Order: sequence, then C-alpha cells, then structure tokens
Amino acid sequence: MPTVQVSDLKDGDFLLDVREDDEWRAGHAAGALHIPMSEFVARYGELTEAAPQDGRVNVICRSGGRSAQVTMYLAQQGIDAVNVDGGMGAWAASGRPVVDDEGKPGQVV
Repeated sequence: MPTVQVSDLKDGDFLLDVREDDEWRAGHAAGALHIPMSEFVARYGELTEAAPQDGRVNVICRSGGRSAQVTMYLAQQGIDAVNVDGGMGAWAASGRPVVDDEGKPGQVV
C-alpha cells in the first residue's frame, strides 16, 4: 500500500482525516477534510468535490490502521491516495500543529 511519512508532507498538501468526531474535536491538522471512516462511503461525494483533480489524497487517522483501509478503498476507486504512516500521533510528534474546533491548540486522542 502506498505510504507517506509525515516529514514528506508539505504545507498545502490535501489531507483527509478519517477519525471519529470526538477525536477530530480534540485535535486535528488545520485545513484537513474530516470524513469519519464510519461515514465514509455515504459521504464519499464530499471527498470527490474537495480533493484536487490531479493531486494526491493523503489519508490520516490516529495511528494508521483506519487510514490504511480508506486508502485501499480510494485506490480501488482509481484515486491517487496514500496512507500517512503513524497517523496523527506521528503528526504531533513531529511538531506539526494540532488544533481543536476553535483553532486553539488541540491534542491527539
């Protein structure tokens, strides 16, 4: 499965967060699109509208398991998708900003 390291992501890269609502509210990457894995198939159209036409979809969850499943699904749909290795845990550990719903410093739960 295609995988990318947090350190390989650049500002402005498209990020899809598939964690559940409570995890998202506690802390997420600013600018990420949030579609929980539990709602993903029903809300798939939101992704196709928001994702860059010829760009890559970087899929992230807490540690990489759920995002790996969504990445495989997206690849089957013909979308250029990669799993962010280590998920939001790696994101936060690398010093990348994590914000809550109000834009204040958040935490990964």
